[in-house]
Amino acid sequence: MFDKLLRQYSRASEPVALLTALVAAIRPRRAGNVAQATRRLRALTDLLAEDEECRAIVRSAIVRLIGQRRHLLLYVETGILPNSGFFSETARRVNHKLLPEESDPTYMRDAVRRIFRKPGDAIWVKRLAGSTWLGLFAALRFEDEPEFREQALPHAIHQLLEALRMLSFHISALGLDRELIHVEPSLENVDSAFLSQNEITREYVADYAAWWADPEAPWPTATRLEVQLAQCHDVSRRIRAHAAEHGTSVRLTFTLERLRQHLKRSEELLELLGALGKSRTLAAAGPALARLFAQLVAAECRRDQLRHYWRQNISLLAMRITENAKRTGEHYITERRDDYFALLRSALGAGFIIAFMAAIKILMGKLHAAPLVEGLMYCLNYGLGFVLIHMLHFTVATKQPAMTANALAASIQDTGNGGKSLDDLTTLIARTVRSQLAAIFGNLALTVPTGIAIGVAWHYLFGQHFVDTAKATTMLKDIDPFSSGAFFYAMNAGFCLFLSGLIAGYYDNAAAYNRIPQRLLQLGWPRRLFGEARMRRFAGYIDRNLGALAGNFYFGFLLGGMSTFGLLIGLPIDIRHITFSATNVAYALVAFDFEPDRHLLLMGIFGVGVIGLTNLVVSFALALLVALRARGVSALQGTGLVGKLLQRMLLQPRQFLLPPKRQKQGVSVKS
Repeated sequence: MFDKLLRQYSRASEPVALLTALVAAIRPRRAGNVAQATRRLRALTDLLAEDEECRAIVRSAIVRLIGQRRHLLLYVETGILPNSGFFSETARRVNHKLLPEESDPTYMRDAVRRIFRKPGDAIWVKRLAGSTWLGLFAALRFEDEPEFREQALPHAIHQLLEALRMLSFHISALGLDRELIHVEPSLENVDSAFLSQNEITREYVADYAAWWADPEAPWPTATRLEVQLAQCHDVSRRIRAHAAEHGTSVRLTFTLERLRQHLKRSEELLELLGALGKSRTLAAAGPALARLFAQLVAAECRRDQLRHYWRQNISLLAMRITENAKRTGEHYITERRDDYFALLRSALGAGFIIAFMAAIKILMGKLHAAPLVEGLMYCLNYGLGFVLIHMLHFTVATKQPAMTANALAASIQDTGNGGKSLDDLTTLIARTVRSQLAAIFGNLALTVPTGIAIGVAWHYLFGQHFVDTAKATTMLKDIDPFSSGAFFYAMNAGFCLFLSGLIAGYYDNAAAYNRIPQRLLQLGWPRRLFGEARMRRFAGYIDRNLGALAGNFYFGFLLGGMSTFGLLIGLPIDIRHITFSATNVAYALVAFDFEPDRHLLLMGIFGVGVIGLTNLVVSFALALLVALRARGVSALQGTGLVGKLLQRMLLQPRQFLLPPKRQKQGVSVKS
C-alpha cells in the first residue's frame, strides 16, 4: 500500500501533500484503534528501512518542511492555555469552527494541522507507543541529509533556541503577575527565580549557538538553567500551597497553570536540545523528540475544540473551589468512637429542627399566597432553617456526600502518587460509609417522632388534624417512586446538594483570599457599636463558617424555589429530600389516625428509601467527579479500589456499619 503511494511522489513533491497522504494511510478507521495504527506505521517503517528510494522521498519531504517553516508558535503556544479571556477564546473557537482560518504556509503549526486534519488524530497519535515512533525515526536515517551535518546552525535548531528564549520571557512576565506577587511579594526582587532564569536562558542560547558553529567551543551546560527552572517550580508549588490554605482566585489558578505549562515546555525543549547536541543527529534525540511530537500534534488537533477548552477551564474552576470543601469534608468523617456518637447526636438535633421546617412549609402552603410570594417564603424557611442547623452544630445527612467526596478524591490522588496505601484509602471509605449511615439514622430517628408529636399536639390543641386525609394521601403519593416522579425529583435534590457543596467551597475560598474577616475588623462603626472583643469573635466565626453558612442558605433557596421555578417556566420541576419526605410520612400517619392504607404506607416508606439513596448517590458522584477532575486523577487510579473494598466488606463488615470498639490499655484497634 505505502510503496504504491510513495511512487506517486518524487523528492521534489510538495511536502505537506505527501505527508498528508501518508498520515491518511496510517490513520485507523476508529480513532481509538491504536493496534491498527501501530500495524500500519510499522509497515511503513519496514518499507522505509528496506527501500532507499521511498526513504529518500519521505525524509526529503520532512527535512524541507522543517527547514522552510517557522516553528516558534508551535513550541510556544500549542498545548498552552491562551492568555485571552474565557468568553473571547470561546468566541474565537466558535468562529473558527464556522469559518476556518486561512492556512499560513510560513508556519509549522499550520502544516501540522493540515497533515493531521482529523480531530481523532489526537487520540491515536498520543497513544502510539514511543518505541513505534522511534522505529520510524531510525528508519528515515536523518543523518544522511546534508543539513544535519553542516557546521552552520540548522534552521530547526535555531527555532528551538528562539522558542526557549521566548518561553523564558513569558515565564518572567508570568512571575511578575500581580496575582502571584499578592501571594509572594518576594517575586518583585530582582534576584527572583523567574527573572534570573531569563538571564541564564539567554546565556545558554548564545553559548549553544556558538558551540554548534564551533565544536571546539565549550559545551553549553544546562545545569544552571535546570536548577533555576526547578526553583521556579518550587516557588509555584509554594504559591499553590499558600492558595490552598488561604484561598485563591480564578485568575491566580489560571496564571499558575499557564506558568506550569511554560516551565514544562521549557524543560522539554531543553531536554531535546541537550540530546541533539550529543551527536548532532536525531538518533540520540529520538525519545525526547517522540514525546514532544505526539504532545504537539495532539494539542494542535484540539486547538479549536470547544469541548476540550471548556473541560480545561472547568478543571481549573474546580481546582479553585474544592480545596476548602476537602478540608470541610474531613470533619464529616469520623474515626474514633466518641466522634461517631457525637455525629449521631448532631444528626438527631438536625432531625428535630427539620420536622419543624416541614411543618412551617405546610402552614405556609395553607396561606395560598401568590406563587412568587409562596416560593420566596419556602426559600426563606429552608434557607434560614439550614443556617440555624449549622449554627447549632447539627448535621444534615445529605450534606455530607458533597463534602466527603473531596476528601476521598484527595486520598485517591495521594494513593496514585504513592503517598498513601490502598488499605488506608479503603479504611477512609469505610469510615465515610459508617459516618454517613450514622447521620441518616440520626436524622430519621428524631424527625419522624417529632413530626408525629407535632401532629398529635396540633390535633389535641385545635381539635383537627395538622393535615387532612386528602392532603395526607397526596403527600404519600408524592413520594411513591412508581406513581410519581419522586426518583427524578430526588436526583434534582441531589444536584442541589452537590451545588451547595461547591457554593460552600467557593465562599470559604473567597473569605480566605479576599481576607474578609480582616476587612470586617477595619470597619469603624461596628467596632464602636458592638465593641472590639465581640467584633473579633464575629470575624473569627465568619472566617471559619462563611462557606458553610452560604452553602446552607443557598441550598435552602434551591430546595424551596425549585417547584416555583418549574411553575413559572411551565415544567414539572420539583425536589424530594429524604428527611422532609420521612417527616411527611409522619404527618400522614397522624392524619389517618395511624391506620392508613397499607399499600400506600409501604410505598411511601419504600419511596423514602429510594429518595434517600438517590440524594446521596447523585450528590456524591457529582462531587467526586468534580474533585477528581480538579486534581487530575484518572479513573485508572481507582480501579484497584473496588477489589479491596469488596474484600474488606466480606472480612470486616462491622467497619462499614459501626464505630471501632473502645481501645483497651496497650491495645490499638484499627478503624
